[in-house]
Amino acid sequence: MGKKEFFASMKSQGVALTYNDVRLKTSFSAVMPDKVSLNSKFSRHVDLKIPVVSAAMDTVTEYELAIELAILGGLGIIHKNLSPALQAQHVARVKRFLNGLIEHPVTVFADETVAQVLKMKEEKKYAFDVFPVVNRAGALVGILTENDVDFCTNTQEKVSEVMTKTILSSPKGTGIDEAYAIMLREKKKVLPLISKEGRICGMYAFSDLKRIKTEKLSAYNLDAKGRLLVGAAIGVHEDASERLKHLTLAQVDVVVIDTAHGDSLGVIETVKEVKRRYPRLDVVAGNISEPESAKRLVDAGVDGIKVGQGPGSICTTRIIAGVGCPQLTAIYHCAEIARTKQVPLCADGGLSYSGDIPIAIGAGADNVMMGRMLAGVKEAPGEVVFRDGRQWKSYRGMGSLGAMQAHKGSRDRYQQKDGAKDSIIPEGVEGLVPYQGELKEVITQYIGGLRRGMGYVGAESINALQHKADFHRISSAGQQESHPHNIIITKESPNYPGIL
Repeated sequence: MGKKEFFASMKSQGVALTYNDVRLKTSFSAVMPDKVSLNSKFSRHVDLKIPVVSAAMDTVTEYELAIELAILGGLGIIHKNLSPALQAQHVARVKRFLNGLIEHPVTVFADETVAQVLKMKEEKKYAFDVFPVVNRAGALVGILTENDVDFCTNTQEKVSEVMTKTILSSPKGTGIDEAYAIMLREKKKVLPLISKEGRICGMYAFSDLKRIKTEKLSAYNLDAKGRLLVGAAIGVHEDASERLKHLTLAQVDVVVIDTAHGDSLGVIETVKEVKRRYPRLDVVAGNISEPESAKRLVDAGVDGIKVGQGPGSICTTRIIAGVGCPQLTAIYHCAEIARTKQVPLCADGGLSYSGDIPIAIGAGADNVMMGRMLAGVKEAPGEVVFRDGRQWKSYRGMGSLGAMQAHKGSRDRYQQKDGAKDSIIPEGVEGLVPYQGELKEVITQYIGGLRRGMGYVGAESINALQHKADFHRISSAGQQESHPHNIIITKESPNYPGIL
């Protein structure tokens, strides 16, 4: 019995399954786990080097984690419990992290004060310290460097009085290799590009070019211009319209219409409107758990689908509202629809161990979205706290009472408008997760588990795993047998934590 027959048999019995209910069947394999290809897609035009996407949650994904995950080959989705302008700033910080050419460098005016520049830098949360200086006609007249500001004793002085007036520049069209050679020769950290009219039309930063020229970028998840890929969550109607004004200027690569119920009129109308206004921008929508819902989203024109209603460790939707489908069954049947139109499918939520990743992909997912499994890393928002002799980080559902009270974005996600405590119906909880250390160490373990699973199945690629995977349904005794048993664990393994 193959996978199709397996799920048909479960359907005929009225049985829906999740990750703990199954294990992948092994098969003859000539595939070495470390040689498999992990390339996949999040949406039609957004590629992944590893099939891992971080959840748009306020305790998971802001710019720090999005940068590091893209460096490792995945994709971060910036949450929407931020103002539209601040969310766009997070996106911009990801896009600017690895600039080959900074097409639109942030400039300051020569007649501004140093204090005004510092205030702007603080308000915009810029991480860089070098600003091209232009006059009111737009012509480049100097460079304001970190040294210029550090040695300024009166911040009420004009920028023109403290800036570096000797400018090394290059004409528009200068390539990365030529720019790098010029900066090495002249020992300059920035190289503005100037049009024939004397206006700045781009800039190179030496730190970026050095990274590009000396580091191995083959594993980085980059756009066509050599910048890190990043996504952002939006709501429906007015929220989507307002956020897109800012996000498109920040050059976001993909937006996710992030709701608890993706098969709704508001989502479908918003998909159509976004695709009409921004035809080149990829739009992923969710969440859903039924194949009929997948069909309606595909027909509306989505570029990706997010599956998962209630499987998350902090989600109470299935208990509070009594709805939802166990995640594995939801993935399989929704993927059957999405595949007919080559729409990638994201399995969002319900993962507990690295072995759940090959199971999700084997059922038809193109990638997995992680919340809890990334919430404990160093790069996730929030401070490390000590409790019961170990380190923890906060983690909460976007439908938790705290998130919904504090943020309109969370209330909108669960179709609740009122922020008063006594009128909110939470669909999530707040808690702590063990501190996990740096993201790269955690991803190494998760991807290592995926590679091992692909080796056992004999799948050399994500696509091969989707086609070759077949399942055993296991009993509660089989679940128990799958875990360490009849032993007291005295030392935790990095890929098998003692606390979940």
